[in-house]
Amino acid sequence: MTLDELLARSGGVCEFCGDDTRLAGVEVEPVGPVVLCTVCRGESADTPGHWRCLEGAAWSAVPAVQYAVWRRLRALEEDWAAELRDGMILLPEVQTIVDAPEAVEHRDSNGTLLATGDTVVLIKDLPVKGGGFTAKRGTAVRGISLVAENAAHIEGRVDGQRIVILTEFVKKK
Repeated sequence: MTLDELLARSGGVCEFCGDDTRLAGVEVEPVGPVVLCTVCRGESADTPGHWRCLEGAAWSAVPAVQYAVWRRLRALEEDWAAELRDGMILLPEVQTIVDAPEAVEHRDSNGTLLATGDTVVLIKDLPVKGGGFTAKRGTAVRGISLVAENAAHIEGRVDGQRIVILTEFVKKK
């Protein structure tokens, strides 16, 4: 969608607060773009009570706007925001995205994405609880498995024993 098409959809105003100055399109994955002002984009300071504008924007019929409002409300640490988010009646396509489990990404100590079957190297000595040994720094762990529910854990074999290893103590080989 071009900026002109977005501005036509939004009526030439921020789709959160209604401001009509310094507007830009912002991509909201996976639903599409929204039009936001500098404050709502986080590029300038907000005023006290600014985010109360989300109370009206929560009822938008545009899936991208509704999902962006829901995400922003989740980031606000205020009681009214939690109540509004919990009370939102989401469009079916937005509800599907909200209900989908979040993809867990496993990253090593350097931030490199890990995948099942990768080989990693331990970057420090790790005492193995219940194993009675210490996995030494520099040990290669081949054919790792990812723990689906926890991005900080992987599984692998060290000295013939299957152990759970924290991703912060490995680097991808």
